[in-house]
Amino acid sequence: MGNRNLPTSQERDQSPTSGKRGVELLLQGQEALNRVTANIEKVIVGKRREIQYVLVALMCQGHVLIEDVPGVGKTTLVRSLARSLGCEFRRIQFTPDLLPSDVTGVSVFNQRTGEFEFRPGPIMSQVVLADEINRTSPKTQSALLECMEEGQITVDGVTHKMSRPFLVLATQNPIEYEGTFPLPEAQLDRFILRLRLGYPTFDEERTVVERAKQPPLEELSQVIATNELLDLQRMVKGMHVDDSVTDYIVHLVQATREHRDIYLGASPRGSISLYRTSQALAMIRGRDYVTPDDVKEMAPLTLAHRLIVKPEAQLRGAGAEQLVAEVLTQVKVPSGVKQYAAKHA
Repeated sequence: MGNRNLPTSQERDQSPTSGKRGVELLLQGQEALNRVTANIEKVIVGKRREIQYVLVALMCQGHVLIEDVPGVGKTTLVRSLARSLGCEFRRIQFTPDLLPSDVTGVSVFNQRTGEFEFRPGPIMSQVVLADEINRTSPKTQSALLECMEEGQITVDGVTHKMSRPFLVLATQNPIEYEGTFPLPEAQLDRFILRLRLGYPTFDEERTVVERAKQPPLEELSQVIATNELLDLQRMVKGMHVDDSVTDYIVHLVQATREHRDIYLGASPRGSISLYRTSQALAMIRGRDYVTPDDVKEMAPLTLAHRLIVKPEAQLRGAGAEQLVAEVLTQVKVPSGVKQYAAKHA
């Protein structure tokens, strides 16, 4: 993991959100994220919480795996996000015959100049939809590893930096497994969150049908500047996390490694992801500090896809989300955060 350790108490004390100016910046950041959420809600109906979770991943500079049945708005959500951010959007339809170079790009020899020129692939964008990622071969899936983790790709020995912000939202169908290639653990671990949108309620679906007469997606405009978004990504790292909450996060992750029904628990990357997503959720909720409730809310989304459940537990119907819920009931919740909240109220 290199130097990607959890911040020290001294680093957290130097929070950019402390003081009067810091509170103003926090409120401005929350207002900007609310604008993005409201803009996307012009297209996506009844999924405010899921939209906020995608913004959580964006603030953490992470990536999202959306696992759901076809037709619930996965592609529309990603396109709406890209339009709201004013970012370049590209969609990659993953198929069994897709090659790594179809994703990353290729070097082409220019006879006029006598040199090789790099032709960037669709991954060299800002908001990328990796549609049905489990339908392509592991070799092509692995082409995403470097760009998702390091923010760069290497083609023919030459490294190319990704544009910022950079967000990959991958989708896969949890029902159809015929002819698919399940994502390996190393690939799943690169996604900071796994989401499910789910079906809409009756009233929500009725609204969706009515809006289909005049699709609002093409009318969406940019509601946040790129430099403002990058500032928010830096600011989220300064959200205060009490030492007791940090211990709580580590205890939760370690408990997944000791659970009797879990063959493989979450890695230290899971701890860091839970830490960062809790910070981002606190910002979206208008706080400059993380509470245990933030951790509880993000734990199933951040940890479940990193776990391997034992076969005998699967036969009993136990799923990863259910086991994370069990862990949350077993680990003691810290109480010292209330003192910090009262002090900074």
